[in-house]
Amino acid sequence: MFSPPLSTPDRYLQDLAVRGFAVLDASAMQALSGTTEAGLAALLPDWDQLPPDEYLRDGGRYRQRRHASFLAQAGDVRDVPYRPHWQPVDYNALHGGMQRWFAPVAPATLAQPDWRALLRWLAQVADIIHPAHVAGEPWYGEAHQFRIDTEVGIGRPTPEGAHRDGVDVVAVFLVARHAIKGGETRVFELDGPQGQRFTLEQPWSVLLMDDERVIHESTPIQPAEDGGHGHRDTLVVTLRAGGFLDPIA
Repeated sequence: MFSPPLSTPDRYLQDLAVRGFAVLDASAMQALSGTTEAGLAALLPDWDQLPPDEYLRDGGRYRQRRHASFLAQAGDVRDVPYRPHWQPVDYNALHGGMQRWFAPVAPATLAQPDWRALLRWLAQVADIIHPAHVAGEPWYGEAHQFRIDTEVGIGRPTPEGAHRDGVDVVAVFLVARHAIKGGETRVFELDGPQGQRFTLEQPWSVLLMDDERVIHESTPIQPAEDGGHGHRDTLVVTLRAGGFLDPIA
């Protein structure tokens, strides 16, 4: 496994500007977002209660998830009423073009201080790396809790392959890895040959991406031992200017 190219808190914005992505370890992420080990630990039980993703077109049963939408504006985060997740086929050839009504994130989770602190921080990052965004206008955000498991042998974090999400900023937090191998992260230039591959292993380390400049994927996971059962948990947050992706727009 390749170690991630970690950025420091004083350089991560520069790294985002230069190469389109940055990786922070857990301590750097906490220092920047104002979260704490105890506050993040309070979120963990959620991942043991995620319902199955009923929309997998490859017929798999390896993914569980919940979804939430929000608006982030001027340091404030407002939850949005339950709505579907939608992507055009240009960004997701496998699952694009359909409204996916995932189970909502639990209300108690939405109210957790560190959940809201993460979203506020990411909106601040978006403000900085997308200065053309109209000041004072909201960021339209979505948060996805994922568990990919190996109960049937192979789990695919990104069954659609290397992709953009069709937003402005993407954050992928590794929440946990348990008894697995694989799950390598790959980030490539959108219009060039450069790319990097690495494995996120530390809980609450995070990959930040300028979605307009890079594409990304995670490789399949397998049990660490024959007959074993493991999982990979992530929190993926996206921010988009101008509105949610919507089939009516």
